[in-house]
Amino acid sequence: MRIIFQPIECLTVTHRQDNIQLEPKAIHLWGITLDGSSHSLKRCGEWLDERERERAARLVREQDRTHFVLSHGGLRAILSRYLNVGPDSIRFDRSPSGKPMLAKKWRDRSSITFNLSHAHGRALVAVSRAQEIGIDLELVRSDIQVEQLSRRFFTPLEHRAVLQSAAEQRIAVFFRYWVAKEAVLKAQGIGLRGLAGCEITLEADHGGKAMHVRVDSNPLDRMNVQLLVCDNGWEAAVAAQNLDQVKPCGPNLT
Repeated sequence: MRIIFQPIECLTVTHRQDNIQLEPKAIHLWGITLDGSSHSLKRCGEWLDERERERAARLVREQDRTHFVLSHGGLRAILSRYLNVGPDSIRFDRSPSGKPMLAKKWRDRSSITFNLSHAHGRALVAVSRAQEIGIDLELVRSDIQVEQLSRRFFTPLEHRAVLQSAAEQRIAVFFRYWVAKEAVLKAQGIGLRGLAGCEITLEADHGGKAMHVRVDSNPLDRMNVQLLVCDNGWEAAVAAQNLDQVKPCGPNLT
């Protein structure tokens, strides 16, 4: 399954988009590029609530502020197509662990769940119903200390898998484990503090799905994770209890 990243402009057009129906446990994945025009930036900024605007304003770098506004405005535009409301009408809450979710009014009405990841000018949004979901997207970068980071944040099994991979593939393998682990932890609402307690077993012929997932903090909550095919130099993964109906989605794909 390949993720196609479409311009943010596709989500900020002025005319009303058609409502999207989502079957229970199905997962829709939206890829977005965050190099939008001044028009898109203005539209997305208008959709944000006060808390989101304050978060954007605290970011020091202008590019970071722009990417935050476009990614969160894009998220609102996407959710509006499932909720059949304007992007600026949507309200959010957070779980006790801090995971973003729809406000109770919208959760009770739709059972929609979502997760957002954005990095280096791209964003990935996962939308589902009646199940918790996590998504992670990373640019494969050569400016990291793979051995030190995997020793610190990975389990011994994962650390060995990274070190035993071919030298030219080691960085990509590290990020493959990273996105899989973070997607699982985001689905469970645990966050990065749980990296060392989450163990992923990946195999070369597994067709994108992890063979085994273990999370010490919640052993009774079975979670599955699937790697996603992106452009060269990117790694991504989605996690949920049910991954039987995962499909790429977008304005030019729906």
